[in-house]
Amino acid sequence: MASIAVPVPAEAHRAGVVARRRRRYYYFILPALVVVCAVILFPWAFTVWMSAFEWKIGSAAHFVGFDNYKELVTNQRFLEAVVRTFYFTLLAVVVPLVLGTIAALIFHRRFPLRGVLRGVFILPMMATPVAVALVWTMMFHPQQGVLNYLLSLVGLPPSLWVYSPTLVIPSLVLVEVWHWTPLVMLIVLGGLAALPTEPYESARLDGASEWQLFRYITLPLVAPFLLVAGVIRTIDALKTFDTIYVITSGGPGTASETINLYLYLQAFAFYNIGYASAVVVIFFTIVLVLALVLLHLRERTKWA
Repeated sequence: MASIAVPVPAEAHRAGVVARRRRRYYYFILPALVVVCAVILFPWAFTVWMSAFEWKIGSAAHFVGFDNYKELVTNQRFLEAVVRTFYFTLLAVVVPLVLGTIAALIFHRRFPLRGVLRGVFILPMMATPVAVALVWTMMFHPQQGVLNYLLSLVGLPPSLWVYSPTLVIPSLVLVEVWHWTPLVMLIVLGGLAALPTEPYESARLDGASEWQLFRYITLPLVAPFLLVAGVIRTIDALKTFDTIYVITSGGPGTASETINLYLYLQAFAFYNIGYASAVVVIFFTIVLVLALVLLHLRERTKWA
């Protein structure tokens, strides 16, 4: 008895083709997933696991559960490092945002040698943080540094800069401002170049001043770009290590010891790996929460 061929519906045929294509895609995605798990997920999971142990290099690990986290909450030195980190981050984000916006407004205008001056302005961003820190270390020297020499030229008394417990954080912020204000300027400058010209023409016809143009047109339209720069600078300032370590190593005393330096000492000076892993988890949580908040604000400022 001859079999009768049953025609396959077109929808079922297309579904089968799509399913086969998806299976092929998995073969291309699988190596990337393996790399992500090996490079990111496994180290992170291992760090969380280590944070539940009291483990010093050279001795056996002992399970302590959440004791490392409880100790962090009551550790005065760690809490001061957290406050110091937020203080440093706030200054290192707000000041470059303000100065970078002003610089972008200036370089957005047409004037002679604008291209050359733009190139000179972004040169600090090209230097490595360690090289920048070494140069500023010499500039901060109380007797031989050029900064105190410049103060003497205008009749101001010399300053201790990074050798003063009260001035060390603002002095380190000065290095960050010099180094990363050009980045903010480039981001905002890109935003200014993409702005429409019609609102400005209408506002000028209505007699708006330059301040009103900036306050009611430029600033709202550039706000998404400012938030992008703010997200980048916040994450970068929170994890700043090399500049502070080269210039002060957390000193004088612990006056410039941020979470990163505290973590470094616990892990590589005291070899307290379990406790340092708990610091990493807390620090990662802080960075993640701040990044999510800033990204949420970024989404709310998108143009309609």
